[in-house]
Amino acid sequence: MTLTKSLLGGIALSALATAAFAEDGDLLVFDYSGFEDPAFHSTYVAKHGDSPRFAFFGDEEEAFQKLRSGFKADVSHVCAGSVTKWVESGILEPWDTAKITAFKDLNADLVGTDVAAAAADVYFIPTDFGSTATAYNTNEVPAEDVASLNIYLNPKYEGRLTLPDNVDDAYALAYLATGVTNWTNATDEQFAAASDWLRQVHPNLRTYWTDPAELAQLLATGEVLAGWAWNETLPTMVEEGFPIGFQREASEGSSLWLCGYVNLKDSDGVEDKAYDFLNAMLDPSSTEALLDAGYGQSNATAMAAFGDEALTAVGLGPISAPVLAQLPMSGELREKQSAEFEKIKAGF
Repeated sequence: MTLTKSLLGGIALSALATAAFAEDGDLLVFDYSGFEDPAFHSTYVAKHGDSPRFAFFGDEEEAFQKLRSGFKADVSHVCAGSVTKWVESGILEPWDTAKITAFKDLNADLVGTDVAAAAADVYFIPTDFGSTATAYNTNEVPAEDVASLNIYLNPKYEGRLTLPDNVDDAYALAYLATGVTNWTNATDEQFAAASDWLRQVHPNLRTYWTDPAELAQLLATGEVLAGWAWNETLPTMVEEGFPIGFQREASEGSSLWLCGYVNLKDSDGVEDKAYDFLNAMLDPSSTEALLDAGYGQSNATAMAAFGDEALTAVGLGPISAPVLAQLPMSGELREKQSAEFEKIKAGF
């Protein structure tokens, strides 16, 4: 498969929210750079003749603050960890699930009671997901060294490791490393243990990577030998002929991120087109394009048409290890993690 775009699971390439050059003025999608690919919403293009307009944000906090400040869009991409905060802010309105063609086909393991199922009002519809695990140079790092997440504490790799500059991914790793596989009910003690673990890891890091292209370059040049990575790194590096491993079955496990779309309140666009766009993202015609880019699609029925081999090739195959699903958490916990992560990166 060929990687064509980069999800930034909460972390995008564009630094400012600026409109893209799509033509349909009836719908504005606030999104991560890369998701404007027409192959991801081909039924929308077929129905309306053009893609919707897109505006891009650098990360979800930037998106949130811009929307709170009055920026107008119709729908926005967001990852599950931020959903609670966005709902509580009052900037969203619920989706009408009767208008979502594939709603009954959504993967129940991805939807979860904390996201959509059993909720009277459904504010978040998952569309895309991926895994995060340890990517490593198989020529330089023996398999036994990545059998545990303690590789990040191993003095043998001091200065040759990297973590994402993303609070959700970093804390997913830290919770797993300290024995927590459900962060939605993390206690103060578990939060403190995860923070202490990240603080111990910090001196071992070469850098915190900000996008997959940077991570790929760090691995390719040998500056880093291993790092906590999104699964899209696997097909990218394989295609480049790099000796890459992707260890999702460390003894402590790996994580699963989940993103989707929310319906913004008081928008100026055509509401029916918001549903057309969401239905296009979930349509079976988009599944292969998303997989080619390294993303799973939350339409379980459509994904079932692709065997385990295709999923394994992009780091999404079945595993026998603990998994921390990056589901929504309380706004209070997320704010605590964000504040502590900034201190840790600064060396405090």
